[in-house]
Amino acid sequence: MDIPQITQKPTTITFIGAGNMARSLIVGLLQDKANVVLRVADPDQQQLDAIRKHWPDVLTTTDNLEAMQGADVVVLAVKPQIMRAVTETLAEAAQRSRPLFISIAAGIREAALNRWLGGNQAIVRCMPNTPALVQAGATGLYANPQASEKQRSVAESILRAVGITLWFDDEIKLDAVTAISGSGPAYFFLVMEAMQTAAEQLGIRAEDAHLLIMQTALGAAKLALESGDMPAELRQKVTSKGGTTEAALKVLTGGGLQDLFVQALQAAESRSRELAAANS
Repeated sequence: MDIPQITQKPTTITFIGAGNMARSLIVGLLQDKANVVLRVADPDQQQLDAIRKHWPDVLTTTDNLEAMQGADVVVLAVKPQIMRAVTETLAEAAQRSRPLFISIAAGIREAALNRWLGGNQAIVRCMPNTPALVQAGATGLYANPQASEKQRSVAESILRAVGITLWFDDEIKLDAVTAISGSGPAYFFLVMEAMQTAAEQLGIRAEDAHLLIMQTALGAAKLALESGDMPAELRQKVTSKGGTTEAALKVLTGGGLQDLFVQALQAAESRSRELAAANS
């Protein structure tokens, strides 16, 4: 007698919004061969057509409520300035079906989302960053009390498809996460930009400088991740007394680089709190 195979019911995930971050999550989930049914809702038919062209198994619609029907998870991937209008139109359906809501919008507190959705909703707030677009992201997560352990696990698995994830028990910490990893890629891009300018002034061709800088940045990050050493230890290991690296670092530290970074991250965290207050 044949024994029937027991298969786990796929998780239905609906994305409200078809922007870059939603698309990166779709790519990550498909590459992971996750047991999911994916839906995307967006008012821009061209965005939906592009998704169907690349991923024909993804269901698309311009109707948010249609996409939400029967969904286990609803990923809110719209711009912060339209989040309230979007979520308020979902409130009645949310009260009936009670899916897990995952918000990837910066600067919108869980309490505001919950209120706009009619209250008592399971919500996970996420702060991803742009390297998620190449499955190399870093995401901070916070779950409200209504989110079950299973729902927390589902949220983590979705965001882990595009990089690493870290949980925080205090939602306020996401403001610091925003300052560190959310805005962080721009800090490194600025350093790369400055190095590019300096390299060209030293007589290196632009394309050669670009290649050297990109590979150096990649190699430094890879070494820092895989060595197990803290950045300060790695810096000391490559800084010979009286050498070229020491000469360069003396200029950077003498110019107050460390203090500038502290001030910069504090400014970013403060701005994140201001935006959250404005959207409450």
